Amino acid sequence: MNSTLDNHNANQLDTTTFIVAEIGMNHDGSIGQAKALIKAAAACGVDAVKFQTHIAEAEMLPDAPAPHYFTDEPRYEYFIRTAFTQEQYLTLKSFSEEHGVEFISSPFSLEAIELLEKVGVSTYKVPSGEVNNFPYLIALAKTGKKILLSSGMSTWAELDGAVDILQENGCREIIVMQCTSVYPCPPEHTGLNVMLEMQRRYNLPVGFSDHTLGIAVPIAAVTLGATVIEKHFTLSKEMYGPDAKNSATPEELRALVVAIRELERALAYKVNKDKEAESLVTMKVTFEKSLVAACDLEAGTVLEERHLAYKKPGDGIPAKRFKEVIGKRLGCRVKKDTKLDWGMLS
Repeated sequence: MNSTLDNHNANQLDTTTFIVAEIGMNHDGSIGQAKALIKAAAACGVDAVKFQTHIAEAEMLPDAPAPHYFTDEPRYEYFIRTAFTQEQYLTLKSFSEEHGVEFISSPFSLEAIELLEKVGVSTYKVPSGEVNNFPYLIALAKTGKKILLSSGMSTWAELDGAVDILQENGCREIIVMQCTSVYPCPPEHTGLNVMLEMQRRYNLPVGFSDHTLGIAVPIAAVTLGATVIEKHFTLSKEMYGPDAKNSATPEELRALVVAIRELERALAYKVNKDKEAESLVTMKVTFEKSLVAACDLEAGTVLEERHLAYKKPGDGIPAKRFKEVIGKRLGCRVKKDTKLDWGMLS
């Protein structure tokens, strides 16, 4: 299957933003729950679902520390318990495609890359913790697949090195993803300015991996040129695991997708201001003001500003032309609130 990312270009505002629902480990090792998450994400209108591929013995030492936000069970045992087999990944990939979304995963080891190559994924996401793992990046580059390169914990020098390694080893399709590895991430730490600098620095498409609790920041990222938006996704914030409480529910994800699609239309459609105004002639008559008599006026009255009032509808002498009326002489008697016309004046 060709990746939907083939249709995206960082330099065109009228292309469709590639929206990824980050399922991650919210499936808790259940193939049924994973399918439910895929189905729900597809119903929200996303382009892809993303998983995490952990092979505990290849990825970490048994006594490796857990992140501070998840201490409910030993990390090593958690990854063993929740891991999927190659056959299960093939099932999930097929299920995703049946529901019209691309299957993506983040491999966390060389062995995980090998597994996902057998599964046949067409896009990889580099986790923030692998940016300095050059053997890993070389292996990913040599797959020839598209790479979403995360940046959540990287300095500029580290990110420069990762981009160089990927390109030097044959990777020609890199989307650099701005993110901040804080869960949840306050809006002031999301670094949208960094995303703009990435675009200038690497001359590559950029994206935004969102760790905020709302939808405002990813919408802003699209406005600034993000071609990929990734958002953690769960069926409920009460689900077990390290990410669920900081993930979007179906209602939140659907709202994000709708907002981005509407924004794309707004960015893509070039409005001709004069032509648009011409189409609103009826509205102009309804809402604009005409010159009317502010009081009863006798024939021969030389009009002063105090004789004028400005009232709807706007089908008489426009209010903006009031100076042209001042000093004119009325040719007839005019009652209060009568719309003035040029035939009355001399």
